[in-house]
Amino acid sequence: MISITIAWIALPLFVGFSIYLLPKLDKYLALGVAVVSAGYAAQLFLQESPLTLELLDNFGVTLMVDQLSGFFILTNALVTVAVIFYCWRSDKTAFFYTQTIIMHGSVNSAFICADFISLYVALEVIGIAAFLLIAYPRTNRSIWVGLRYMFVSNVAMLFYLVGAVLVYQAHHSFAFAGLSGAPPEALALIFLGLLTKGGIFVSGLWLPLTHSESETPVSALLSGVVVKAGVYPLVRCALMVEEVDFIVRIFGVGTAVLGVSYAVFEKDSKRMLAFHTVSQLGFILAAPPVGGFYALTHGLVKSALFLIAGVLPSRNLKELKHQPIHTPIWIALVIASFSISGFPMLAGFGAKVLTMKNLLPWQLAMNFAALGTAISFAKFIFLPHGEAKEQRTKPGFWIAMVLLLGGLIVANGVYYEAYNPANVIKPLATIALGWLAYGMIFQRVTIKLPRMLEELDHLMGFMSLMLVILFWMVFP
Repeated sequence: MISITIAWIALPLFVGFSIYLLPKLDKYLALGVAVVSAGYAAQLFLQESPLTLELLDNFGVTLMVDQLSGFFILTNALVTVAVIFYCWRSDKTAFFYTQTIIMHGSVNSAFICADFISLYVALEVIGIAAFLLIAYPRTNRSIWVGLRYMFVSNVAMLFYLVGAVLVYQAHHSFAFAGLSGAPPEALALIFLGLLTKGGIFVSGLWLPLTHSESETPVSALLSGVVVKAGVYPLVRCALMVEEVDFIVRIFGVGTAVLGVSYAVFEKDSKRMLAFHTVSQLGFILAAPPVGGFYALTHGLVKSALFLIAGVLPSRNLKELKHQPIHTPIWIALVIASFSISGFPMLAGFGAKVLTMKNLLPWQLAMNFAALGTAISFAKFIFLPHGEAKEQRTKPGFWIAMVLLLGGLIVANGVYYEAYNPANVIKPLATIALGWLAYGMIFQRVTIKLPRMLEELDHLMGFMSLMLVILFWMVFP
């Protein structure tokens, strides 16, 4: 298994650069790498004990592979396969597929890191590949959005690196376990970097503009898997170091409420989805023991929603109320919206039930976030549909939908114990209440939230604010 793991880590980088030598095989090579990752992830669920690889014993540079990694790696594989099929007959060049696979491999690496220095390398490579994909159209707008993302990411990682050095000074090891007994400022600096990279709480307000303004397949990758490279280490640290569990959970609850508070008033479909990415990442952090399963369900559904949003006739939800959606596309939109709302028979139901069971004492706040999710996605569910003009979809669109939405149906069986009357009635009541609130109140509300807080100078200010909050939380 050790040899397989090493080969699997190296494969995306090798294939990524080989695509330039064989540009006519770019899609096939990229697809093959993603399928291999899916197979590797499936093997992890059959493995009873974690696999640990000590790369540099004296420095604590360690890789850890277990079922938690398996959920995140499987998410990365399925989303990447779906995006490749979506782009199959597009005009995407070998450069696009090279960056996609390099990013895919780097994200996989982040999902098996158990030390801060190898995680730093993985996150930096992810940042470079993500920037190149965001700026791929080479328009002034895309380049600015990419540079903005890169600047925020690099500043965050500078704080993170200083924290990692402080952990090493305390223990002569970069291992995640070194957070226990490390100086408080080390924990604050590392968490600031990871919270920003993962799009968490106010330090994640860079995310809505970046994800909504990127090309459709890039938005699917960013929201489906890339931000989880910053979330995964927080989940892992919460499970390994008892002292940080409370900090991770409270930021998860705050993030879930903040994201959904913006989303319920948003009238732009892609920005609404981006704010819900912020909110759903909070659900992952609020219950670390089941965060892996929630990450899988969220990755599948959010990627599907972004791909569907890319084929709708407009991004403006007000305009969509007057432009019927082709019925098959509407059905796919409804299935995805039902899953993220927690409707039974889809994986989102089991993920939300598991999360709520691990949320004490934060259930009231998270019930509010769940209600906000139902209100937000009622905007999609109640859009008109019928025999509209045939809306153009890419040839691989329906293959991607079958893979992602089919994955939500199959993953529904992971937690079949959730199906008892009490567990079924509560989410159905929440969804019904959300639909009622949408029909009676939010459908008529025209509040336009200011975007001032998303400007670059304010994002830098939020980093300073978050650092102060983190110092205040960790020094006691």
